[in-house]
Amino acid sequence: MTGFPQLLHTVLDTPDVRALAEFYRQLLGLRYRPGDEPPRDSTPDAADWLVLTDAQGNRQLAFQHVDHLKRTTWPMPDVPMQMHLDLTVPDREALEEQHLRALDLGAQLLFHRTEDLDEPLYVYADPAGHPFCIFVA
Repeated sequence: MTGFPQLLHTVLDTPDVRALAEFYRQLLGLRYRPGDEPPRDSTPDAADWLVLTDAQGNRQLAFQHVDHLKRTTWPMPDVPMQMHLDLTVPDREALEEQHLRALDLGAQLLFHRTEDLDEPLYVYADPAGHPFCIFVA
């Protein structure tokens, strides 16, 4: 055996590639892969695929254009999550700070379990409707 496949990045479908990439760029402190930055002039941004990396250039998230995307209805079962991102913070103070940041950036709060002493968390939908959690770990 030659080893195992390596995860390159997670790809999120979205009708607005730049807007969703920008949401996660700001939320997670990521940067655009060289060449994926927004246009610097008045050229229309027709991006249909963008990649965000960490400070060392490691791919983290990618975004691809789709014409239509059904938002999850979770916790109702009509349109399940199918997948979600788990994001962690070190303590309750950071959780509350990141909760406010997520809302300011356009996340929609779906659920919270902040009274849980072992693992307080918030569950959100990003601007395209993908669910993600922020919790203390």
